[in-house]
Amino acid sequence: MARISALARPKTIIERARGTLMGAAITANTFTFGPPVLAVGLARSLVPQKLAGQRLDELAVTLTNQWLHFNSWLIDRALPDIEWQLTMPTTDLSLEKQYLLICNHQSWVDTTVMQYIGLPRMPLTRFFTKWELIFIPFLGLAFKILGFPMMKRHSKEAIAKNPALKQQDLLEAKRACENLLNRPFTLLNYLEGTRFTEKKHAAQKSPYANLLKPKAGGIGLALQILGQQVDGLLDMTIVYPDGIPGYTDFWMGRVRRIGVDLREIQIPEWVLAGDYEEDAQFRQQFQDWVAGLWENKQQTINQMLARFNNEDNALSPASLSIPAKQK
Repeated sequence: MARISALARPKTIIERARGTLMGAAITANTFTFGPPVLAVGLARSLVPQKLAGQRLDELAVTLTNQWLHFNSWLIDRALPDIEWQLTMPTTDLSLEKQYLLICNHQSWVDTTVMQYIGLPRMPLTRFFTKWELIFIPFLGLAFKILGFPMMKRHSKEAIAKNPALKQQDLLEAKRACENLLNRPFTLLNYLEGTRFTEKKHAAQKSPYANLLKPKAGGIGLALQILGQQVDGLLDMTIVYPDGIPGYTDFWMGRVRRIGVDLREIQIPEWVLAGDYEEDAQFRQQFQDWVAGLWENKQQTINQMLARFNNEDNALSPASLSIPAKQK
């Protein structure tokens, strides 16, 4: 008998009630840990770096991780059991290292899944944000306090009129990354630049069945600035075999199967030696390299979906599958 996806069924009263309770719990959790993080940020702005700046930075991260731990606890204890199919790297990950992370992007659920899987294994995940987000109440300030690289970038039209602005943007990106260099981090880049939808996929005429075309600029910039310092480039692939869920679907308990493949990508020496912004030949070579990573990711997705459908019991080449969490 064919399996009927939970996402295809009408929402039940129990699911709606669960979603309401989960929303209330997450909101309460945010109001519990949010103000202390903001207070630490205020203290951080008043205390010289040499006195207690680093300790305050660590405290802000610790408080944020406690917020994430509670969300993970809700997934483990308050949602119906999820069938996780996980594949992890053969080398040990560390909470004390510095990583770049690339991932496919389908839903806001991706971030929750990433936090759930990454929290006990990798440093706090951060990503490049627009400087304008600083003006969003609470959220923008939290990004600033936690060391998210916040960038001011000029439009293509402005750069066309004044090419010198391109170099200014690069210097701004380097400045935005400076605060990361003295602390553990996982810097995320969604190479597709937006969430996958069938409409976007068709408009792009993407050659990848389950992916949009990758944009190499973000990861190229990150490697150019941080590549010599980072301990590794990680590639995460997330699949939802029963359909791409919405955020409310997840917290209602309607997502019952999730696959995650996490592997380390060896960074070629030539990648670290090039200049993505100024060297056109290198830029084309780098884009071809990223396209190859995306072809491999599509193959990984095919394999993961086949395993869920019992069409292929082989595990990903990265390593053996392991439990998501010890319950």
